[in-house]
Amino acid sequence: MKILQTNRFQKAVKKLYANQKTDLDNAIKQLINNPEIGELKKGDLTGVRVYKFKMQNQLTLLGYRFIDDEPCLLILSVGSHENFYRDIKSH
Repeated sequence: MKILQTNRFQKAVKKLYANQKTDLDNAIKQLINNPEIGELKKGDLTGVRVYKFKMQNQLTLLGYRFIDDEPCLLILSVGSHENFYRDIKSH
């Protein structure tokens, strides 16, 4: 499976500590094993899935799109709930 990242996601990952990156890597491995694990969104975010996981005991959201044709996983954004959906809409 091909994994693509947006610039927004890459910038967010650069700001994380090593132990946070470990939690994020584990979450991405979960997505690779089962891409439909995230909640499918509707309305403005049609086609976007959001996977919720714990990063250092804090709820974190991981926004992505799964393209079944290729198969390809496009990781859009990672962050806390605050402004997450607003920011992901602008992508």
